[in-house]
Amino acid sequence: MQALKTVVEGLLFASDQPLSPERLLTAFIEEVTQEEIKAAIVELQAEYERDQRAFELREVAGGYQFRTRPQLAIYALRLRKKGPTKLSRPALETLAVIAYRQPILRAEIEKIRGVDAGGVIRSLMERDLIRISSRNDNLPGRPMLYSTTKRFLETFDLPSISALPTIEEMERLMPPQQPSPARLFE
Repeated sequence: MQALKTVVEGLLFASDQPLSPERLLTAFIEEVTQEEIKAAIVELQAEYERDQRAFELREVAGGYQFRTRPQLAIYALRLRKKGPTKLSRPALETLAVIAYRQPILRAEIEKIRGVDAGGVIRSLMERDLIRISSRNDNLPGRPMLYSTTKRFLETFDLPSISALPTIEEMERLMPPQQPSPARLFE
């Protein structure tokens, strides 16, 4: 058998989406444990950090994925000849409400934001940042509930939704003239 670390590295390199240790385990026919796979990942992360590689192995969206180091992003964007995906302020506000209050009804989003959210929700779904996670069977018409997707976690480089900053952390980062993020969750 190839060295475990080499196989894990190859699988992660070949994948276009984050892979969890559980998913990586399915590729092996040899006796390998999740703990051994996790240890190999930790070793790879340490090697890339020690060697100051141009990439890093990050935990995102419930798995691990190679990512270009943030300080090199400007070069990668120039090579692609396009800027990062931009979201409008209404889209960012709606996405924040959904991320922090999920699963959430469209009516609740509109009540918080004070405006119709249909177009913004449609746009966020087209970008695969949000999804219909279920329906509320307790309300007439069984309205849809919205939640964020794995693409959301990948886009914002989050290992899980629990890694979102708290309202207090966001308020400390906001310039004094900006409205408080807490108003989105009142």
